[in-house]
Amino acid sequence: MRHTYRCPMRWADLDLLGHVNNVVYVDYLQEARVDMLRTHGPAAATGDLAEGVVVVRHEVGYLAPLSFGFEPVTIESWITEIRAATFTVAYEIFHERDGARHVYARAATVLTPYVFADERPRRLSDVERESLAVFLEPDDRRRQRLPRARADLAAHYPVHVRFSDVDVYGHVNNVKYFEYLQEARIAMTAQLWSGLERASLVVAQTDVDYVRPILFRPEAYDAWSWVSRIGARSASIDSVIADGDDVLARARVTIVFFDPRTQRSAAPPEPYLAGLRSLLSS
Repeated sequence: MRHTYRCPMRWADLDLLGHVNNVVYVDYLQEARVDMLRTHGPAAATGDLAEGVVVVRHEVGYLAPLSFGFEPVTIESWITEIRAATFTVAYEIFHERDGARHVYARAATVLTPYVFADERPRRLSDVERESLAVFLEPDDRRRQRLPRARADLAAHYPVHVRFSDVDVYGHVNNVKYFEYLQEARIAMTAQLWSGLERASLVVAQTDVDYVRPILFRPEAYDAWSWVSRIGARSASIDSVIADGDDVLARARVTIVFFDPRTQRSAAPPEPYLAGLRSLLSS
């Protein structure tokens, strides 16, 4: 069984290209996931799995641009794996139009139940496992390994946590990590391509491992970003968010050069690729 959630869009969700920003998709996934866990199964009455969990990993594949509309976008969610202390939720974001499904993104989230008073994960209870099993569609998809530490050729960006970034448990919300990564990526590419006409980019894939919670404080955290792969029309940017030597999150983002006229990928001029090569790590 799959859970269906109709997610309203907001005008503020759009980016400079008129598409729903890649960060906002993760907000939509969070809304769908909480709705599923709040409204179904024996554990729904307690709300433990809806609000008493933390995200361990996000994998988001962006398949097509999503534009603003007054019609809500549909999100299907289901469970692909249940382990002793984690479970994985899969999603598909789409519109049904003219008898066809137009898919904008597919994603997966690994979560763990969490005891916030003790700041530690816990095992799933039998009742919680029963609740999740209703939605189970096993999937043996392999997850790619993300960078363990920053590379030498890394650009630095100071991450300042806003008070509004923090959830009711005092942790920075998982969605905000995507925003921090976006800010670091834009600052890096702006420096690499200084003096060039602004290039249009879209995000094709974002994978994030959440290692330790980020907390609100006046001092900035460190985001380090570098290029791990360069293709003819795309590149992969690896990042870590750290507090000194302690890694708090790891990420890999695939960016694609984009032609706003044709709404398709496009090969960039050589100077853009040369800039990326200056931060290419082996």
